[in-house]
Amino acid sequence: MKSITRALADAARQLSETSDTARLDAELLMAEALHIDRDRLILSPPVRDVPDRFWEMVERRAKGEPVAYITGRRAFWNIDLHVGPGVLVPRPDSEVLISSAIEHFEGSEGPSRILDLGTGPGTLLLAALDIWPNATGFGIDVSRQAMSYAAANARRLDFEKRVKFKIGDWAKGIVEKFDLILCNPPYVATDAELGLGVREFEPDEALFAGKSGLDAYQTLAPQLPRLLNEGGLAAVEIGHDQADTVPRLLARDGFNCRVVDDLADRPRAVLLTWN
Repeated sequence: MKSITRALADAARQLSETSDTARLDAELLMAEALHIDRDRLILSPPVRDVPDRFWEMVERRAKGEPVAYITGRRAFWNIDLHVGPGVLVPRPDSEVLISSAIEHFEGSEGPSRILDLGTGPGTLLLAALDIWPNATGFGIDVSRQAMSYAAANARRLDFEKRVKFKIGDWAKGIVEKFDLILCNPPYVATDAELGLGVREFEPDEALFAGKSGLDAYQTLAPQLPRLLNEGGLAAVEIGHDQADTVPRLLARDGFNCRVVDDLADRPRAVLLTWN
């Protein structure tokens, strides 16, 4: 019988050729195969046969399929989200939008109304609703599949009465104002080189934004000022190489604009407030 510990080491070696997080990937897949959480796997590995399902999942991961698609879920901030093919996999880089919002509203009751443009599986909006229990939210996405995941996640997290989702073209037709606007738009140039599995598995509409990667920002720029309340914050994710170009597009109509870094010290978000 191959031990769980030895199987993890073998799987990590296999995955190291295609993944920068091979050991973590192996642990997440093993925890899923054993129906336990990763903490228990690390602290007290069960003494039992390695499930055949584990090696099937390792093979899928070796071909580039995201771990979140294989396990069907992804942790983000303080919540767990169900995800799958057709939706963008939540990434730790995006958590800077949430931490920036917490900093902005520190010492206050927090935002009352939250808008998430391009909500995907509800990532940013549901994380924000978890932080501010008195807030309500509105999530928009062009993808019906994303809306399905977002609605299911809201029900599972018991936020269904506090949130509304709509299929739409960014903020077109919205006349309401919001205290917090969150947005992780597509910002990858169509000919950009991406890691294994990203282009092959994740949805194009959530990744690519034209030849320059700026198409979504050009659409959003004239819409954001009419949507943000005084004293509010709009937090918009950017690519690490867009710290000069995107602020020039979004800083308009009296907006104050600053760029903040992610945990890897790379530019990751533009924060917009009223002067």
